[in-house]
Formats: sequence, structure tokens, C-alpha cells
Amino acid sequence: MNNQIIENYWQAYLATLPNNSQINNKYDISQFGDNSDLANQLSDLVVKGIKTATCSALWEWEAEGSALPEVGLKAIVIDGNEQPICIIEITEVSIKPYIEVDTQFAYDEGEGDRSLEFWRQEHWNYFSRVLPKIGKHPTPEMLLVCERFRVVYKEYMLEIKHY
Repeated sequence: MNNQIIENYWQAYLATLPNNSQINNKYDISQFGDNSDLANQLSDLVVKGIKTATCSALWEWEAEGSALPEVGLKAIVIDGNEQPICIIEITEVSIKPYIEVDTQFAYDEGEGDRSLEFWRQEHWNYFSRVLPKIGKHPTPEMLLVCERFRVVYKEYMLEIKHY
């Protein structure tokens, strides 16, 4: 990942804000999915405003030793090529069991036909791929970190090559 490109993207976003804006200079970098094709598909849905929610297993956060996301946190979304495509702001965070994810949340995730049935099948497949890497396996009761977000900035940047 090219940290300078990421930082330039963040600075371009900050330059769009009014001078008196109180902005926390902390941001995360987010790539949706577990492979580049899925990251491209999901980031495209985010940019189009179709995907406004996401989730991950609480076990993943614990295994990484990462702090949970908080309302107001900004994240630079990168595509499957690790290029920044937009910045999102977290608007809601909740923790709930997989089995308690509802139809509205599945719809807001924006994937497939946006149904709860599709969401359950695809997320079960996803968790079946990623959780064994940290010694876990999906269960209907596993806790998910469910996030809602909004896009606050989306500009495509061309990588500047220095010769």
C-alpha cells in the first residue's frame, strides 16, 4: 500500500472542509471483503451509495487487538488495488449476534438482491473463509460488529509517478 497516496487523499479531503472545521485528524483505512475482486465490487457499491452498512466478526477485532470503530470515525475506503476511492464516516455501531441481523441491515449492506437470505448465505460463506485463519468457525450466535456509514468524500485520484 502506498501510504503517500493515502495521505494525499486525506489531505485533499481536508482541503474541502471549511477552515473552522473541527476535524479529528485520525482515520482508518478500510478494504471491504477478503480478496481484490470482492473489494472492487463492494467499494463500487459504497461509492454509488448502495452499500451503507458493513459488519465483521467481533472475534476478528479481538484477534487483531484493534479498538472497535466509533461513531464519527472517518475511514478511507480502498479498492482491490489498494487505491483510495472514497472516505466514509461511521454513523452507527452496534454489536449483535449473526442470527439477529435483520432485513433492513441486510438491505443496507447493498449486496446481491439485498435480501436477508442472500446476506445470510454470503456472510456465512465469508466467515467460513476468514474465521479459521484465527482459529474460529462461524456460529449463529457469533457476535458481529455492525456499522452504518455515509460517504463524506469521493474523488478519484490518479497516482502521480515521480521519475
